[in-house]
Amino acid sequence: MNVEDIKIVGIVGAGVMGNGIAQVFARNGYEVILVDISEKILEKALENIKTGPYGLKKLVEKGKMSEEEMENCMKRIKTSTSYESLKNVDFLIEAVPENLDLKRRIFAELDRICKKDTIFASNTSGIMISSIATAVERKERFIGMHWFNPAQVMRLIEVVRGALTSEETFQITMEISKKLGKIPIPANDAPGFFTTRFINSWLMEAIRLYEANVAGIKEIDEMCKLAFGFPMGPFELMDLIGLDTVLHIAEYMFEETKEAHYAPPVTLKKLVLSGYLGDKRLKFGSKGGWYDFFQIKR
Repeated sequence: MNVEDIKIVGIVGAGVMGNGIAQVFARNGYEVILVDISEKILEKALENIKTGPYGLKKLVEKGKMSEEEMENCMKRIKTSTSYESLKNVDFLIEAVPENLDLKRRIFAELDRICKKDTIFASNTSGIMISSIATAVERKERFIGMHWFNPAQVMRLIEVVRGALTSEETFQITMEISKKLGKIPIPANDAPGFFTTRFINSWLMEAIRLYEANVAGIKEIDEMCKLAFGFPMGPFELMDLIGLDTVLHIAEYMFEETKEAHYAPPVTLKKLVLSGYLGDKRLKFGSKGGWYDFFQIKR
């Protein structure tokens, strides 16, 4: 099998990352089957692909795509609530929440349904690939393909080989990433890989510096942007990611490594327990994020 053999791509999970990945593949000529648990989620995903902040309509408005090209791109994306619809895909990406048991259950089911030469890729941001791959027989065809938000814009894909990932699977994943206009960079399989491990240390240290009264939340965000050229400060970024997700990752990293600097500070736990899950979670009942909890003007 080589990269030219990949024609149909399956994506499990139609949230922000999943529908963004689907858009990228469809725009590059691939047939896409996007699967999630409800038609409502899938309808929202298609709406975001077409008219969202990074959607195809924006490309038409900027003259980077014609109306006809946009409609053809949308036609290449099929949706379903059934895993059975994925039985003939050539390449499959899982983009569901960061829950190891959930990912294992999904892949175990897909291992039974999908054809034997289908490559399985997980978009996990930090769970070890070798750990997720225990759910499938095709461990040599299992790999990490960590995209970044927004998938339509961010060029990096962190490609992570599991303990038994074959060279063929690795090379195909690297090549298909390049065909999508991305820059794939390999990382070794370890909790958090490189990017999540690095960003988690930065975020946790920012909270600790706030707790130590070195500087305020808004001041830390402003200094990071002005001193280092970051588009967002650490507290703004946590609000975007979702504080519940940040907490989950920190707990996972600490549990796996037992290194104190990965452990979530008390203030982060307090916000999540109090219903402050960040701006990204507002539609799920979040009360807001760091700035809202501490009533700081942005």
